[in-house]
Amino acid sequence: MNRTRTGAVAALGAAALVAALTAPTAFAAPAPAPAAEKTTPAYRTSAYSSSSYTGESQAANRQFFEAVMKSALKKQAAKPGIQAVTVTYSTSRAPSFRSQIAQSTQIWNSSVSNVKLQEASSGTDFEYREGNDSRGSYAYTDGRGHGYIFLDYRQNQQYNSLRVTAHETGHVLGLPDHYSGPCSELMSGGGPGPSCTNARPNAQERQRVDSIWSRGVAVLKDEGELTKIR
Repeated sequence: MNRTRTGAVAALGAAALVAALTAPTAFAAPAPAPAAEKTTPAYRTSAYSSSSYTGESQAANRQFFEAVMKSALKKQAAKPGIQAVTVTYSTSRAPSFRSQIAQSTQIWNSSVSNVKLQEASSGTDFEYREGNDSRGSYAYTDGRGHGYIFLDYRQNQQYNSLRVTAHETGHVLGLPDHYSGPCSELMSGGGPGPSCTNARPNAQERQRVDSIWSRGVAVLKDEGELTKIR
C-alpha cells in the first residue's frame, strides 16, 4: 500500500466529532494526467478485502474530512442564524466530470440537512481533479486545510461514474469506507463490483452525516466562535 503524505490535521471542536468517524460513462481522450500524489486510494478498482486493510486509507479519509470541516466552520462562524454548514468546492480541474459532480451534489444535498455542498469559484474548502492514476479514485488532503477528490478516468469507465463520485464525496462529509457492505450502501464503494450502480447513501449513512455535522453547527451556536479548533 502506498504511503500517504497527508500531514497531521488539527483536531476539531469536540471529541464527539472524532468519535463520530469511526451506466458507466466513457470519456473522450483524456488530457495529460496531473502528477500523481502519493496517497492511499479510498475507492478501489477491485473488491475490497478487509483482511489486507492496514488502516492507512481510513486515516487519510478522516484527515480529509477534518480539514474540510475545519475550513467550512471557520468561514461560517461569522454568519448568524446558522442552520447548516456550507462546504464549497471547485470543478475547474475536473471538467470531464462536471455532470457527475453536479448530480452527486444534488443527491447529497437532498439526503442530509446539516451540511450543504455548493460550487464556488474561489476560496473553496476542497476541489475535484481528474486524470490517470493506477490506484484509482481517492480523497486526499495535504494536512494544511487543503484537499481534493481525484477521479480516475479508467475507473470511471469500469465502474458507474456517478457512484464513484458520490462515494468519494461521502468522505468529504465524514463517512469511512465499508467495502464489505451491499450495493445499497454507498460507502461499500467497489466492493459489490462494477454491476453496482447505486449512487445514493442509505438511511444509516444519511443519519450518520447529519449527526456528525449537527455537532459542527452546535459548536458555532454554543460558543459563537471556533475556540475548540486548535
